[in-house]
Amino acid sequence: MRALHLLAFCLCSSAVAAHDAPSGWSYPAACCSNLDCREVSATEIDERNRGFIVRATGELIPYSDRRLRRSPDGKYHRCSVNGSAHGRTICLFVPPRSF
Repeated sequence: MRALHLLAFCLCSSAVAAHDAPSGWSYPAACCSNLDCREVSATEIDERNRGFIVRATGELIPYSDRRLRRSPDGKYHRCSVNGSAHGRTICLFVPPRSF
């Protein structure tokens, strides 16, 4: 029985961590369903005159788009459908200097 409780605790703990960025801030529930969000390299995002281009999908996220968010840790983070690199972007977190 004790092992079962320990297993349940570990599973719950890892589910909570799935909503957290590596630097410790929490992704908003509106952006993340379990493993949809992750830190991405700056090379995966291009800033243009009209907004940000997600290289993997070719999506343009305009500066006025509600999916665009300020990154609390100054790094790029992307939340996409099913956490897929090629899935539609749910939220894009960008460094404050870019937004």
